[in-house]
Amino acid sequence: MVAKPGLDGHDRGAKVIARALRDTGFEVIYTGLHQTPEQIAETVVQEDADAVGLSVLSGAHMTLFPRVMEALHQRTRGAPAGEQVLVFGGGIIPAADVARLKESGVAEIFGPGSTMASVCEWLEAALDRRESDLSDLADLPDLADLADNVVDEERARGPV
Repeated sequence: MVAKPGLDGHDRGAKVIARALRDTGFEVIYTGLHQTPEQIAETVVQEDADAVGLSVLSGAHMTLFPRVMEALHQRTRGAPAGEQVLVFGGGIIPAADVARLKESGVAEIFGPGSTMASVCEWLEAALDRRESDLSDLADLPDLADLADNVVDEERARGPV
């Protein structure tokens, strides 16, 4: 999903990214202009999106990105960490702010000069890594099975 939070009316870059992702094989939903963080989070949940790219050129990225992250967190609170929505963004964002956004959970920021190929390749690799991590988790024993094994061992030992 590609979204334009806030009052920023510059959507050419978001549309170009949406088209590049689509042309690479991603299913892309573009939310349009002037979306609130809550609207973005709700659309992510309704559309079962794996990732959302936020485009902010207004300078409000330090307000809007955290608000989107919080709205997503509230709506996906019960989801396992690997199934959380991958959030990335783009715009004219100073390097110091990029570091702070990444610390807050934004996976990647693409600035001016980023190529469409670099965005598409990064997203594909990030989603592949997440899928691989989830399949590794599927190989782990189920917590209920482990608990049953402990109970069975206790019963086998008899009273203490």
